[in-house]
Amino acid sequence: MDLRYKKLADNLTKFSTNLQPNDSVLLDICEVPEDMLIALIESVRECGAVPVLKMRTNKISRAMNLLCDEQVFLRQADLALHEMKNMQAYIAIRGGNNAFEHSDVPQDKQNLLSKCMKKVLDWRVQKTKWVILRWPSEGFAQQAKMSTEKFENFYFDVCTMDYSAMQTGMEALKAAMQSTDRVRIIGNGTDLKFSIGGIPAIECGGRHNIPDGEVYTAPVKTSVEGVISYNTPTVYQGVAFENIVLKFEAGRIVSAQAGNKTQQLNAILDSDAGARYIGEFSFGFNPHILEPLCDILFDEKIAGSFHFTPGQAYEEADNGNRSQVHWDLVNIQRPEYGGGEIYFDGKLVRKDGLFLVDGLDKLNPDFLL
Repeated sequence: MDLRYKKLADNLTKFSTNLQPNDSVLLDICEVPEDMLIALIESVRECGAVPVLKMRTNKISRAMNLLCDEQVFLRQADLALHEMKNMQAYIAIRGGNNAFEHSDVPQDKQNLLSKCMKKVLDWRVQKTKWVILRWPSEGFAQQAKMSTEKFENFYFDVCTMDYSAMQTGMEALKAAMQSTDRVRIIGNGTDLKFSIGGIPAIECGGRHNIPDGEVYTAPVKTSVEGVISYNTPTVYQGVAFENIVLKFEAGRIVSAQAGNKTQQLNAILDSDAGARYIGEFSFGFNPHILEPLCDILFDEKIAGSFHFTPGQAYEEADNGNRSQVHWDLVNIQRPEYGGGEIYFDGKLVRKDGLFLVDGLDKLNPDFLL
């Protein structure tokens, strides 16, 4: 067995979810090597916890989504909710060679499935200790434009890093965000203003997502004004998007463009009323992740980035927005991506992807590496 499997499994069980004796933990596994799953089960048992195994494949999930209807989705959701209510923890490892396996599932059916499963997602996020990660595959390496070996080494460097090294900087950023009212973001095609006053900021240092490296909050729901141009490609519900541009008035997305995918973009934003409001604003600062991989779990942590998320707000940093959508759209502000500036109450706190304020500079790559 690759010794890195054991290290990663221990990070997931003993740090991210902090499993305790007799905790029931749902292992939601999709196309992951048997040795990694064995390492994970062994680590769960070392903690004295109880593993409950759920295995699936992307092709089977696609077939279910294509062939089933609302009655089936609701039955699935009821059973999944009953199962989730009996769990104290949830660990999901999602693999597969084709990120676009679900691209031909009709948008209205994907929206329906998300709507039916939302109660399961809400329970998992709000009531369990959870962590989610992708698994490196040849397809994922190709998506990242790397050799398989180079990508595997990159993956394990990122996923098994010492996340505790971020703690001091994250605490400083959290304090700065919680003492800020007005935020302004300026960049290529972007001039955005909003308030984060009174909404908590949350540190993310390897507890819920692997890889990690962000501090997030949410804008006051109706405060967002201006325009944002995202410069990072993204895949959502099996569809690839690039060059998304959103315009806001009184917090609502009143215009959404994505080239020849504009119609599909607006179909997602019309899933429900909350999909056209922002549920999260976050800084990304993982020093190992520098380029987009077209995978949200990685891209939202890119060093020198921020994400501005249409849809559901997290309960811990709640602006009241509710939606079946939560889509972390990313903008990179390092110089090679066009640069940019972020201001807190008129003070420049980050320029061209680097924090300029004492304490916050501990989140810059030259400190963390």
